[in-house]
Amino acid sequence: MNDNDRVLQVLSGNTSAFAYFVETYQDMAVTIAFRMCGNRQDAEDVVQESYLKAFRNLHSFRSESKFSTWFYRIVYNAAVTHSCSKMWLREGQTGLSAAADTPLPSPDAELERREQAQMVERTLQELPKGDALLLTLYYMEDHSVKEIAQITGLNLSNVKVRLFRARKLFKEHLPAGVY
Repeated sequence: MNDNDRVLQVLSGNTSAFAYFVETYQDMAVTIAFRMCGNRQDAEDVVQESYLKAFRNLHSFRSESKFSTWFYRIVYNAAVTHSCSKMWLREGQTGLSAAADTPLPSPDAELERREQAQMVERTLQELPKGDALLLTLYYMEDHSVKEIAQITGLNLSNVKVRLFRARKLFKEHLPAGVY
């Protein structure tokens, strides 16, 4: 069963089918909100608000895009509204590991993976929130440029330019000798 089928289930009265969307998209939604709000509690509040908004407006979902893209756009807009800060300006923020926990064959490899994930997270924290969000969506969540444009409201060329600049800035912020 795909997302569109689940949307139809919810719209036909099976409201418990909406739990699938919560379970499936919560982690990335929190990551998006966190990248923009800067703290975990605000991010969780934004995500909860976004799920309510998505549920209430599910009838307006058009199957032209993926449900995740539509929902992440709601999260993005709610986070922008919630956050009074400028998204593209540098600000300090606390960490949230977006790396997946996948078992590795050896303890040394696991230690190295954790160190890399921490280094990536620290580097992302040093970037402007918007740049960190774009890199997270593109590299960690494998969203296409088109999907990122839909989520953020930026046009395609703007996403490409910002991704290019964000990659360059990320590389500049990596510790010496890493890249």
